[in-house]
Amino acid sequence: MSVTLPPRTPSSQPPAPAPLPTHRGCPFDPPGELGALREEEPVSRLAFPDGKTGWLLTRHEDVRAVLADDRFSSDRLRASSPVRRFPLLRSESPDLAGSLIGMDPPQHTRYRHLLTRHFTVRRMRELAPRIEQIVADHLDAMERGGPPTDLVADFARPIPSLVICELLGVPYEDRATFQRCTATLLRLDADEQTVRAARDELWAYMLGLVAAKRDHPDDTLLGTLIRDGDPDAPLGDAELAGLGRLLLVAGHETTANMLALGTYALLCHPEQLRALREDPELVDRAVEELLRYLTIVQFGTVRVAREDVEVGGRLIRAGETVVASLASANRDPEHFPDPDELDLARPPAQHVAFGHGIHQCLGQQLARVEMKIAYPALLRRFPALDLAVPPGRVPMRDDMFIYGVHRLPVTW
Repeated sequence: MSVTLPPRTPSSQPPAPAPLPTHRGCPFDPPGELGALREEEPVSRLAFPDGKTGWLLTRHEDVRAVLADDRFSSDRLRASSPVRRFPLLRSESPDLAGSLIGMDPPQHTRYRHLLTRHFTVRRMRELAPRIEQIVADHLDAMERGGPPTDLVADFARPIPSLVICELLGVPYEDRATFQRCTATLLRLDADEQTVRAARDELWAYMLGLVAAKRDHPDDTLLGTLIRDGDPDAPLGDAELAGLGRLLLVAGHETTANMLALGTYALLCHPEQLRALREDPELVDRAVEELLRYLTIVQFGTVRVAREDVEVGGRLIRAGETVVASLASANRDPEHFPDPDELDLARPPAQHVAFGHGIHQCLGQQLARVEMKIAYPALLRRFPALDLAVPPGRVPMRDDMFIYGVHRLPVTW
């Protein structure tokens, strides 16, 4: 589907390409340079670490339009990374099967169709009682252990990890392996050899898991895909391993960082924390506002132009990489009044924390259910919850693709 992109009066000549802004002045705000670009040059030239040049989108309207436009490809093998120097080579990537976030239709359509029924709103609501029990169990363990504790290690990371393991059919006792590999894959400073080793280890693990489920079928998501997948074209082991790896990594990493970073933000905004604690009905809006305000996919979403396309008065040539800044789009004052304010009572709006278009996050409803259960439960159990260190000593994940905190020391 082609989308009519919003017009804009361009300057006579775009500024010279510059690297993606990454420096944050405040741990909860995107880099300030993004706001300046959004105001002055919302479709700006971008210099990539591999030496190529492309474009950066910072307006909400442009970001949504491009992410919904089929003239832009999601094939990551054709794109430059805004923050990593070495490319992902097709000849070295036999394990890309099933990685639907980097695919275009019709391959993407096939995989998405097979998975969608496992992530409906109704299915996620059915999981709610089990998620409530998992949350309660971890709060019990925190209470027994007493303060201080690291909220990441004891609450934010294990809850979504256990949920996605049970949903997929991944043994939770293997969490050290997949969490370690995931952390390496998301590190910005990891070299090519280290990334490849972690990728290969996780790939081998998923292939072994798929083989075990073929021998001993079950009713988990992977088992169901093996038994009831595509009758006309059954999924191969590589496809199943790729789908499983994507869901495993995304299913625990993103929600874990939202739970930890969201709690940190609430502790630094006591009036908002108080409002959520006093009014449990506020939780739906609160989750959406935290998603918008924090936008943990910190470097945006990458697309490649299939043909020459004009966006915001700039001509993007076929083959050029475009980075859609989700964080900047979610702070666009043209769409969100007072966008730099955390306002848990903010009326619903079309934030792009989960992306937009056909690649909008498949597991967004699961993430919402987990957050809607976990935040209120944590605040009820520990009404005096507070940081155990000064805010400036909380280690931030500036060095990772997914933003958040490495640790969150808390007390009560």
